[in-house]
Amino acid sequence: MAVDNVKRTKIKQILAEGKVGEDLCVKGWVRTMRESKNVAFAALNDGSTINSLQLVFDVHQTDEDTIRKITTGASLSVTGTLQESQGAEQAFELIVKEVKVLGEADPGKYPLQPKKHSMEFLREIAHLRPRTSTFGAILRVRHEMAYALHTFFHKKGFYYLNSPILTASDAEGAGETFKVTTLNLENVPKNEKGGIDFKQDFFEKETNLTVSGQLEGELAALAVGEVYTFGPTFRAENSNTTRHLAEFWMVEPEMAFYDLEDNMNLAEEMLKYTVNHALKNCAEDIAFFNKRQLEEEKCKPQNERSELALIERLQLVVNNAFERLTYSGAIEVLKRSKPNQKKKFQYLIEGWGADLQSEHERFLVEKYFKKPVILYNYPKDIKAFYMRRNEDNKTVAAMDVLLPSIGEIVGGSQREERLNMLEQRMSEMNILTEELSWYLDARRFGTAPHSGYGLGFERMIQFVTGMSNIRDVIPFPRTPGNCEF
Repeated sequence: MAVDNVKRTKIKQILAEGKVGEDLCVKGWVRTMRESKNVAFAALNDGSTINSLQLVFDVHQTDEDTIRKITTGASLSVTGTLQESQGAEQAFELIVKEVKVLGEADPGKYPLQPKKHSMEFLREIAHLRPRTSTFGAILRVRHEMAYALHTFFHKKGFYYLNSPILTASDAEGAGETFKVTTLNLENVPKNEKGGIDFKQDFFEKETNLTVSGQLEGELAALAVGEVYTFGPTFRAENSNTTRHLAEFWMVEPEMAFYDLEDNMNLAEEMLKYTVNHALKNCAEDIAFFNKRQLEEEKCKPQNERSELALIERLQLVVNNAFERLTYSGAIEVLKRSKPNQKKKFQYLIEGWGADLQSEHERFLVEKYFKKPVILYNYPKDIKAFYMRRNEDNKTVAAMDVLLPSIGEIVGGSQREERLNMLEQRMSEMNILTEELSWYLDARRFGTAPHSGYGLGFERMIQFVTGMSNIRDVIPFPRTPGNCEF
């Protein structure tokens, strides 16, 4: 039986069907290899599942030079017969009849040897880390969560909008954007006032990578009803924390004729749907992450350990109606809380108007309500210009969804559809109306109430996997000083 003449079967299918006695061909990468006097065992993984298939070689019937090349990291094509395993570690094993080494991996140079590697080390070799159990699982979970989000919105009748990556606007008004130019940086042209002459640039104006697809999403929603964007966004925030990336993915639905309550209902429904999808379709990978988290918790001080295991946190989202609380109500809860009164919070809550931090959000979710929370009606002074002002003239119809362990995962609002109110707010925040005249046109011509929100996709993957650092839930992280691979 020649290796090249047998159709390949993926390991996930083999382990699920368990057709003992069947001749099979598998292809993948060696995780481990051990050899005894008469028999050699290799664990082969092809990425289709977190589980590997044990290969059993008769060393006397296998070419000695081939056995020598079967090392950790090598890729193989193998034919053999499936049988029930004699060991306790796996249900099945493949008795090898023929093996072909497709690609060698020098054990003296291959960095992913079978031992524990730190996350810091793996970030330095992000081009190889998908071959580890942890990062292979993350890639599979990312795929399933993206599929779940597209499926959810498709079933709801939303249209997928491809919003631009290159834009002249700064949707958040934060100014932390990556500039895009074709100008010669060694000889930048200047205008009569001594500033950069962007008229000589490719787009003839100052341009940057997008921080959000929201504004364009609003335009489409006010034409076809409900849309969502799902694409990369960029923030030039010089922050080296476990919560920040320079390039990340956002899911941003925008809906015509939705008020704030409709917006909150949709966000809750979306999160329940996608987390439930993960529990059903990523069971093996989530069980792996659950075990990983439990092991990590043992190494933490008692007072820093999570009260809930990963799977319990996910079930908390699926099985509970989200608590809904105004920002003002949250401030009162936090002011009276023990961590605040005993000055345990890093950022003490002294009164209304404070910008809530992750520690406050997690207290509300994990300690006080013990379930997901939606906060709404925030002070207008700490929110973006496009959020609809409430009748009290102090707050806007904004909402944030808070989940255990992660804090804010969704942020959104009812959008300001009243032209005069929007222009007034832009003036207050020194945002030039001329540069966003196209955005204001949506209020001039057939304006309508509408709402939307943003879901940080990497935050979602962090929540589902329990990974503590956002750099470890995206294949190739872009952070200050790092744009490798």
